[in-house]
Amino acid sequence: MFLEHQNKDKIEYYKKMLAAVGSLSRLFSESDNPFIQYRVAENLFCKAFDAENLSRTDCSADASKDKVGFGIKTFLENNSATMQKVAEFNGEHISFKNLEGGEKIKKVSELRNNRIETTKRIFGLERMIYHCVTRKKNKIIVYEIPMDLVDIENISNVVVNKNIISFKDGVNEYSFNVTKSTLYKRFVTSKPLLDFSVDILDDPFDSLEKFLHGEEVTLTHGEPAEGEHIFLPLYSVSSGEKIVKEKSGLNQWNAAGRPRDPNEVYIQIPSWIHKTYPGFFPARDTAFTLILPNGKEMVAKVCQDGSKALMSKHNADLGQWLLRDVLDLKEKELLTYDKLQGIGLDSVVIYKNDDGRYDIDFTKLGSYESFKNGVSESLEEEDDDIEN
Repeated sequence: MFLEHQNKDKIEYYKKMLAAVGSLSRLFSESDNPFIQYRVAENLFCKAFDAENLSRTDCSADASKDKVGFGIKTFLENNSATMQKVAEFNGEHISFKNLEGGEKIKKVSELRNNRIETTKRIFGLERMIYHCVTRKKNKIIVYEIPMDLVDIENISNVVVNKNIISFKDGVNEYSFNVTKSTLYKRFVTSKPLLDFSVDILDDPFDSLEKFLHGEEVTLTHGEPAEGEHIFLPLYSVSSGEKIVKEKSGLNQWNAAGRPRDPNEVYIQIPSWIHKTYPGFFPARDTAFTLILPNGKEMVAKVCQDGSKALMSKHNADLGQWLLRDVLDLKEKELLTYDKLQGIGLDSVVIYKNDDGRYDIDFTKLGSYESFKNGVSESLEEEDDDIEN
């Protein structure tokens, strides 16, 4: 696994910080079980082991380091074999809602596997594991478990009990909540890597007062700002239906006219983005650096009339990354919205950094719509399709 190969000083720091956070549990609960909020667990793991924090992305990994992806989970130890949520499929439920029993489970398993494989391609990962911070009375215990694909060929013991479908695949045990479109996996935590006590403070407020005594403190509220960002769709809308046009956007390579590279694509920038966020992107045809989720860099630009297209400066670079490296399409294979829906991603988020460079990440189904609706519900609907 990962933890057993890390520097002892970093592991000791990780233990002390987990214990320190756990000691403040009475801020939130009267329980003797230490409380570790999931976002704190993710951030602390990344800080302790210099890992890349992926929590702002919508993928199967919360962190990465040395080509390993991590799902950071924190839950109560209980009987060391609890069911925990591993995936939600609210955006994809239409693809399995009319299926029954084993066929529904097969489709859900395919979606789950696609998400894991896509995450690996996006971030250049070679393997995935769960890093589990579990808690019981006055203790924290840490385990690591492989993030296995569902072995679809070996699915067995499919049992339907009202809205819950349980099944096994020869390695793991799962259950699927049909109503919530949520997949659960049984986490068997029997081989701890770390096991240490936590001294939960009886009155953490008193301790905080003593810590702050005599010091000027500036209070802030809310989560840290993530920087200016916008969402862009990887699809168009035609007659109320989401589609990927066959001769534009991510299928631009298939357009008529001049000969085109099979990797020639662009991501459309709806006109309302420029109206609402003037100056977010550089002027048309001005080159800038786009940092991919795997850390690699690409020279990009906005182009076409009205700066309606995001492209790579070297025409085929964006398509090579999107179509081949991430979506795993063969050359001249059309991208469809069904393909995007199958991996649970249909838009990207672009972050503008202070140094003039930009980060790009994938986001889950519906992210662009939520962004647009949240920014301005009063904007006039316009035809943002790009033809070329």
